Amino acid sequence: MARLAGKVALITGGARGQGAAEARLFSSEGAKVVITDVLDAEGEVTAQACGALYLHHDVRSEADWQRVVERTLAEHGRIDVLINNAGIFRTGSIVSTTLEQYREMIDVNQVGVFLGMKAVAETMIDQQSGSIVNISSVAGLQGTPNAVAYGASKWAVRGMTKTAAKEFGRFGIRVNSIHPGLIDTPMIHDFAGIDIDGGARVLRSAAIRRPADPGEVAALALFLASDESSYSTGSEFVVDGGWMA
Repeated sequence: MARLAGKVALITGGARGQGAAEARLFSSEGAKVVITDVLDAEGEVTAQACGALYLHHDVRSEADWQRVVERTLAEHGRIDVLINNAGIFRTGSIVSTTLEQYREMIDVNQVGVFLGMKAVAETMIDQQSGSIVNISSVAGLQGTPNAVAYGASKWAVRGMTKTAAKEFGRFGIRVNSIHPGLIDTPMIHDFAGIDIDGGARVLRSAAIRRPADPGEVAALALFLASDESSYSTGSEFVVDGGWMA
């Protein structure tokens, strides 16, 4: 199939994990893909494997966003899809989290999404079309102990998504959020300290008692990026195996 034929997709945090799964799937469905990340070696490998363009990109930097958008337009002439996928995860209670740690999470997970939507807005408005998919979390739908900064950033992504949907809808631009549960990605293994194979608490609470494969999140992102979701905007799409059911 070619569900994204003729579309140009920009995917942040595309070097590995969910972003890489999205890049591979989108490419296989006919999209011209640009992936960005700060993990250059892994990003280049992923890009080569799926015929994408890789660009170094710190999502906290407005100048980097401008450069990435300009390069994408120079290469492909348009931007139809933005997947705001880049993010970091750290655990920490309110008492133990330092101001520096809190601000780091907000800068990457929240400010990065704001800058991304802002950076592509002019192009999408000119086109009178576009789909923005912001990767939030189930932590943006409920209180999550020992994740105060992460939860705050993901609640903000949820709220910004709804605001952007209201602002951009008249220009033919749709904005939705995806709220994953426990996904088997390097971020979980590297940063969260979760024994994903040993029966984490969240898995015991889920209806489907396993972590999701990144491709399962990518499949939902594909639907939202495609014209199949043409009447969906400002909505929250949960992929958590029934954890919140």
